[in-house]
Amino acid sequence: QVQLVESGGGSAQPGGSLRLSCAASEFTLEYYAIGWFRQAPGKEREGVACISSATLVKDPVKGRFTISRDKAKKTVDLQMNSLKPEDTAMYYCAAQFVGIGTVVTGCAPEDYNYWGQGTQVTVSS
Repeated sequence: QVQLVESGGGSAQPGGSLRLSCAASEFTLEYYAIGWFRQAPGKEREGVACISSATLVKDPVKGRFTISRDKAKKTVDLQMNSLKPEDTAMYYCAAQFVGIGTVVTGCAPEDYNYWGQGTQVTVSS
C-alpha cells in the first residue's frame, strides 16, 4: 500500500528557508512521479514542483524552491528558500504510478492519486 508522510513544516520569516520531506513506504519511488502541492485558505490546491525522470518547478516558486529525490532514504524533498508570505499554505506530497524512466510533463493535483496528510508552512514576520 502506498503511504506518504510529510515532515519539516513550520514557521519562517520572509526570506528564510524550510526543507520539507516526503517519506514513502511500501513502494519503489523510481516507478512513481512525486509532487509537492499546496493549498492556502480559500484557494484551490496548486502544484509546486514535481519529479519523475525529470523535475518540473512551477513559476511562482521557480528559482526559490528545489525538488530532489533521495533514493537511499526513500524521500522526496522540497527545499524552500527566499520564502514569501504568499508561500503560506498546507503543503502536501502526492504520488502517481508512471513506470520507470517516464518523464511527467505536468504537475496538476488531479493527476495524482496517493496523498499524504500535509504539513503546514507559515511565513510571517
